[in-house]
Amino acid sequence: MQTAPAQNAPLLATQQLHFSYNTAATLANISLTLLPGQIIAILGPNGSGKSTLLKLLLGHLPCAAPILWQRRPLTNWPRRDLARVVAYLPQTPTWEPAQSVADALRLGRAPYWGALGLESADDEKTVLAVAQSLELSDLLDRRMDELSGGQRQRVLFGRCLVQEPAAMLLDEPDTYLDLKHQFDLANLLRDLARRKGMAFLLASHDLNLAASMADRIILLHQGEIAAAGPPGEVLTEEILSRVYGLAMERIEREGGKVVIVPRGDAN
Repeated sequence: MQTAPAQNAPLLATQQLHFSYNTAATLANISLTLLPGQIIAILGPNGSGKSTLLKLLLGHLPCAAPILWQRRPLTNWPRRDLARVVAYLPQTPTWEPAQSVADALRLGRAPYWGALGLESADDEKTVLAVAQSLELSDLLDRRMDELSGGQRQRVLFGRCLVQEPAAMLLDEPDTYLDLKHQFDLANLLRDLARRKGMAFLLASHDLNLAASMADRIILLHQGEIAAAGPPGEVLTEEILSRVYGLAMERIEREGGKVVIVPRGDAN
């Protein structure tokens, strides 16, 4: 199990990050810090750079800006060691159709396998615990291609979770999930953040799901940060209408939570 760093030590930090595909600027002037136990949601319209940002933070795309994981430059991390610190769920994760759910989950333990890929009793214990937490215990013998889209998404999220990382980077993690499992996912992230100090950085299109679970929101617009801060400060009618080009209505709920409803008329 990863030991969470001290609360005042960032798990992830970068400043003035820039990135371009060919000559077209995709991201500019992006600075962020992710602390243990923190949930940050990255929001923004299509093409605002959400997925690209996650890939840059993992080294999947080249970047000149300093990216530090646990105060150590990303370029100095062996991939196996980094996989014990951060897990990544891409928007379109790969999976083997004939693979069983149990075997798909076991792949998340690869950073901990010994010589010749031998698994330990702890590996199996972790897989079973994650399966239970995600309501997958009854599906362990099923093939991946026999699952519904929502079931498969939970398996792929579980594959990340069995890595026992200190942080998770999630790209649209609620894809294919019904309302119950979206609610369960939000509760699980908050529980892991609170009890184990796990940190989450997730890209999402769902303003209300982000508002319900995130401590902080980074709103991207045309590759730059349009607003950043607690949900109540970022998810305002004025800011959202400007970024999305659509009039928005903000509904205040008990406990300081907000709900955003598009009004349908162009801004």
